[in-house]
Amino acid sequence: MAANPVDAAVGGTELLVDVWDSPAAILDDVAAIRSILEGAAKAAGGKIVQSYFHQFVPKGVTGYLLLAESHISIHTWPETGYAAVDIFACGHMDPRVAADTITKGLASGRWEVTCIVRGIVEGSPCREVHGGQRSSTGT
Repeated sequence: MAANPVDAAVGGTELLVDVWDSPAAILDDVAAIRSILEGAAKAAGGKIVQSYFHQFVPKGVTGYLLLAESHISIHTWPETGYAAVDIFACGHMDPRVAADTITKGLASGRWEVTCIVRGIVEGSPCREVHGGQRSSTGT
């Protein structure tokens, strides 16, 4: 298993995964969603500390895995075939492995991954650091 692309000392990597074209039967099955997320956490090298999953009426599932390395969460919309997934990993856990496992488990037709580097990362081209006094105009 590959290591997290960000050194554990500086924070971690957060992946926001937008998943489309998944079967409603999977997205509305709380046991299946739990199994997919737990399998993803284990495949990525994560240790599950606690979990909570909820079945909405008339449809949809939300779930959260608290990990020693951070968390994985999901919210599904079976009626549209969409799921929003958040994977935040620190240390040795590889969030990309978790994302791959989840998108396969959801039988996704397509998905988009947005990667956010969390913590102090000098020279990151997509990182803006703001601080200090703001002017009265807010800039």
